[in-house]
Amino acid sequence: MSPPDLRYDLVGLGEVMLRLAARPPQRLEQAQDLDVQIGGTEANVAAACARLGLRTAFISVLPSEHAWGDRTIRELSGHGVDCRGVLRRPGQRMGLYFIEYGMAPRPVRILYDRRDSAFSRLVADDVDWTLIRSARLVHLTGVTAALGENIREVVRRAIAEAEAARVPVSFDVNYRSRLWSPKEARDFLGEILPRLRYLFIGSDDAATVLELEGSPERVLDGLRHLAPSATIALTLGEAGSAVLTDRGIHRPSKLYTVSVVDRAGAGDAFAAGFLWATLSGRDAQHAVDAATALAALKCTIWGDVPVVTRAELDELLATDSTEIRR
Repeated sequence: MSPPDLRYDLVGLGEVMLRLAARPPQRLEQAQDLDVQIGGTEANVAAACARLGLRTAFISVLPSEHAWGDRTIRELSGHGVDCRGVLRRPGQRMGLYFIEYGMAPRPVRILYDRRDSAFSRLVADDVDWTLIRSARLVHLTGVTAALGENIREVVRRAIAEAEAARVPVSFDVNYRSRLWSPKEARDFLGEILPRLRYLFIGSDDAATVLELEGSPERVLDGLRHLAPSATIALTLGEAGSAVLTDRGIHRPSKLYTVSVVDRAGAGDAFAAGFLWATLSGRDAQHAVDAATALAALKCTIWGDVPVVTRAELDELLATDSTEIRR
């Protein structure tokens, strides 16, 4: 067991990839150069929470003696994430994903190139589970679980380790149709939903994977039967969110008019804002409002990580004025 001074507020587990984006409004087939960032849903949450003042750590695998692996460690560490749980292995590769930002009516499109990445070869016995045992909360997602049976075993082990140490588990469904089928996702979720303390799911994913449709209240009622012990955050796109706790359903106090620069990572920012507020001792309504505000801020920032300070989040929660700050 890690000593008390190594206790983390949040530990995430997942893959970090290189994000290669065509500069809007170019299509990938037109691009002469690509903007390079890093991204990974659990890493985005850990980085956002660290920037807001929580102590976070991350478990993953990256190639060693590798410029992009080194950059990833530097960037995550620069946001405040403890990377001692990131394994480095020689002769392996990072996964890639390419983004094309469609101008309406074209959608944003993502092309993955992550087969045989360093992370995809991870097995449960490779992981230092003391990081999870020393956490106040563990954050996992369906993106990671979709990467193969060996990775699903890692996720199962992470949940089991957390349960044994009485550490609550947060899970964002984050369904990716290019990675697994609705049935595969539904079968896996059936195993873990009863074991979760916090569940994040978009209304589209609830319909596609769990066949739950209708009003937010109806969908939340269906989710409650599947995840009876969880606080459930149902995201609704431009309509905001509806969060079910043991005290009822909470909606954002206000929604924001957003000039969208990059919507990728907005869902991760929502989860990060909610978990930051919850771990900071705030009530459910404040958590919903912080999640909504951080997701809005993320949409104004290029890249997957919400490069936002605690002061900036507090300022937006207090007022949505866009006057120049001097």
